[in-house]
Amino acid sequence: MVFVSRAATPSYCIRHDTIFRHSFDGSNVRRRPCFAVSPSSWDSAKKAWRGRSMIVAASPPTEDAVVAAEPLTKKDLVDYLASGCKTKDKWRIGTEHEKFGFEFGNLRPMKYEQIAELLNGIAERFEWDKIMEGDKIIGLKQGKQSISLEPGGQFELSGAPLETLHQTCAEVNSHLYQVKAVAEEMGIGFLGIGFQPKWGIKDIPIMPKVNLDFSSEADMIRKFRAGLALQPIATALFANSPFTEGKPNGFVSMRSQIWTDTDKDRTGMLPFVFDDSFGFEQYVDYALDVPMYFVYRKKKYVDCTGMTFRDFLAGKLPCLPGELPTLNDWENHLTTIFPEVRLKRYLEMRGADGGPWRRLCALPALWVGLLYDEVSLQNILDMTADWTPEERQMLRNKVPITGLKTPFRDGLLKHVAEEVLQLARDGLERRGFKETGFLNEVAEVVRTGITPAEKLLELYHGKWGQSVDHVFEELLY
Repeated sequence: MVFVSRAATPSYCIRHDTIFRHSFDGSNVRRRPCFAVSPSSWDSAKKAWRGRSMIVAASPPTEDAVVAAEPLTKKDLVDYLASGCKTKDKWRIGTEHEKFGFEFGNLRPMKYEQIAELLNGIAERFEWDKIMEGDKIIGLKQGKQSISLEPGGQFELSGAPLETLHQTCAEVNSHLYQVKAVAEEMGIGFLGIGFQPKWGIKDIPIMPKVNLDFSSEADMIRKFRAGLALQPIATALFANSPFTEGKPNGFVSMRSQIWTDTDKDRTGMLPFVFDDSFGFEQYVDYALDVPMYFVYRKKKYVDCTGMTFRDFLAGKLPCLPGELPTLNDWENHLTTIFPEVRLKRYLEMRGADGGPWRRLCALPALWVGLLYDEVSLQNILDMTADWTPEERQMLRNKVPITGLKTPFRDGLLKHVAEEVLQLARDGLERRGFKETGFLNEVAEVVRTGITPAEKLLELYHGKWGQSVDHVFEELLY
């Protein structure tokens, strides 16, 4: 199902991700990691990661599981991923949408006191259950939906598993209505953009995403490959982060660019996914050797920097001598890996910037049309079969700068995007839910070859008089 995962992004970026679930139900920037922990745990987390070379807004770790009777094996880790497989009739769509709040008066980010007031207001007015840590409110839950709080004040909706794009879009619109109803009374607004345009890195974070199911290992492999190949096209279609600290940064997607220079051990295009031997086990081998960040014990982060989960599996972590991992530890570790497409018990598409509400429904529509329809999926695999690893990496490197105008073979990426959009439209048409209208927002981008970021830059250099302040009105939810 398309759930919204809580993959990490630089904590000042907004991303829009699509996740294919197979589960049971502008300058180079380097900073320390910044995990999404609740207020009372934040100081200890910062101490644990001081001096690291990236910044991450990951979801709060899973609590410790009951200790297993037998030590985990590599097969257990493979089986964990494989356990997400489900039959097509049970595939669902979920959305995860992250946005940051700002004060109308001075455009500055929200303070925690305002965030707490907003969460309490939504809970009381719209009957959400509060999630507390001690006396601090850190999130909300209502049925299978949840609202979480990330460092820097961004709100994240993790949607319920739903059958159609109509349902997911209605859920997003309902969420935005509820947030706005309370926030506007407080003098607070929320912005739909891919990167904080005005304030410095120290002031902010953000994102959104989409998740989808798969039915088998073979189905996972096909969707993983299609998703990786097309991720630069998604980045171009939704590119929406051309400003940094009040000025153009030289990119159409600064959010995407940052990930090209962020901890290469855990990011990137994963060329091994296209190897004949790829499957659940090969992804486990990759993840076992990705350096760990932490182990979560008794509501505290234990610094495991420089060690691997393979070490942990063998009971050789110096930070926890002799201790063996649980499946919760494995799940937490998987959330600290950030390639362009990520495998957990679902597939997560991570390439798109956040944007205004009009585009929040377009991203899941694109991926559902391409990956939930067998004909469109096979056409994508056929179209990209002879793309070389060097070509895929070239697109990944150049799209954040040149968007759909990126040269590719005998034309431009725009021409590939035209074919991809038609395949997505055809796939949605065959689903029979009358969902093709959700692609209208990106159809104009494909037709013109002009990304959302380029439209913002035109406004900046034109009627905005080179002031980014107007973006807070232009992209206000």
